[in-house]
Amino acid sequence: MTQEELDALANSVELDEDTDSGEDKESQSGQADTEILESDDYRIDHKTLWPPPPPNQEHKVVHQLDDVTKDSEKKATELLEKLEHISDYFANSENLMNELSQVFDKNIEIFAKLNEKFPNVKSFMEILELNQNSTSKIKDILKHLQNGQDEVMVAMDAMQYQDIHRQKIERVINVMRALSRYMSSLFEGKIDDKKRVSSAVYIEGDNNTNIVSNDDIEALIANLGQK
Repeated sequence: MTQEELDALANSVELDEDTDSGEDKESQSGQADTEILESDDYRIDHKTLWPPPPPNQEHKVVHQLDDVTKDSEKKATELLEKLEHISDYFANSENLMNELSQVFDKNIEIFAKLNEKFPNVKSFMEILELNQNSTSKIKDILKHLQNGQDEVMVAMDAMQYQDIHRQKIERVINVMRALSRYMSSLFEGKIDDKKRVSSAVYIEGDNNTNIVSNDDIEALIANLGQK
C-alpha cells in the first residue's frame, strides 16, 4: 500500500469519526431540547434564542395579557373605591370641624364680653385666649383636610392613566388574536388532519437510524390495501 493510499485511508477514518461525533452531539442536543420542551419547570432564558417555551398556560401570551388586564382592572377599581372612602372621611371631618368652629366662636363672643365686664377675673381672660388658640388650630386642621381632598383628586386623576394602559394592552391582544386567526386560516388545508393518510416523515439523506425501513413501508402498503 502506497503512502497516498495510507493518507487517504487516514483521512476517511477521521471524517467518519467527526461525522459520528457530530451525529452524537445532534442526538444529545435533540434529546436535551425535548426534555426542556416537555419539562414543567421550563423557564425562559434571555440569553437563549432556542428552543421556544412549551405552549402551556404559563407561556401563552394572550392568556397572560388577559390575566394582567383583568387583575389590573380589579385592583384599580378597589383602589378607586378606597380613594373615594378617604375623600368622604375628609369631607365628614371638615363638616365636624366647622361645627366645632362655630362653638368656639360662640365661646369667644361670650368670654370676650365677660372679660370686658370683669377685667379683674383672670379665668375669663385665660378661657378667652384658649378658645382663640383653638379657633386658630381648627383653621389649620381645615386647611389640611382640604389639601388632603385635593391630593385624593390628583390620585384619582392619575388612575385614569391605568385605564389607558389597560386599553393599550387590550388593543395588543386584539391584534395578536387577529394574527392568530389569520395564520390559522393561511395554513388551513381542505382535508382534516384526522382524515389524512400517513405521509412521509423521513426522506433519503436523513440520519440512517431515522429512515423508515422496508418492513414499515410494506406494512403501510398492506394497511392501505385493506382500506
